[in-house]
Amino acid sequence: MDSTTKLNDLRDEFLGTSTQSMPIAGMIYWSIVAVAALYVKPNQLSYIVLFGSGMIFPIGVLIDRLTGRKMKRASAGNPVTQLFMQTLGLVVLVWPLVLIAARLAHNANLIVLGAAILMGIIWIPYGWAADDPVGLQHAIGRSALSYVGFLFAPDPYKATAISIAVLLSYLYSLIRMRKPRPESPVSDLRTERVAGSSQKVGNS
Repeated sequence: MDSTTKLNDLRDEFLGTSTQSMPIAGMIYWSIVAVAALYVKPNQLSYIVLFGSGMIFPIGVLIDRLTGRKMKRASAGNPVTQLFMQTLGLVVLVWPLVLIAARLAHNANLIVLGAAILMGIIWIPYGWAADDPVGLQHAIGRSALSYVGFLFAPDPYKATAISIAVLLSYLYSLIRMRKPRPESPVSDLRTERVAGSSQKVGNS
């Protein structure tokens, strides 16, 4: 097995652990932000954005359970998965910069913009790990639309405009992103037979 084939296998394994429930959970979260921005003060909205972002993963897991899909666990020895997980740390390290900028500028909308950009950056390593160009497209389109919303939308609607930009990016990605290959019952049966045969040989 050459290095290219091995990398493709690792990427397929990583893709098998992904789920569309996470983008759907993200859409639910940003829909709440978009509506809340119309009714709460910017400072209050910033807390919703900060603490609510941690709910995307649990919501995604809940959606998987409600739809009967079992989320696969990524292999700890897969370097593609390891690289993706480490890149999440980059996002965490930049978050304080967003908070400091918002505080110095006295502009809570910067927190909404920062969340949209930083959480969108995660799609870049995801796209590489899953061998899916939609990841990079999502990050670029999401960032560009979010900047446009922040710069040109009226002040009372900046946060809502940014949220809509993120929702459009999610919608595009849900339609275009690669889907995990469905497991074949036939191939699973063959695997079990081979494993059973090997066990019999070993016991004989």
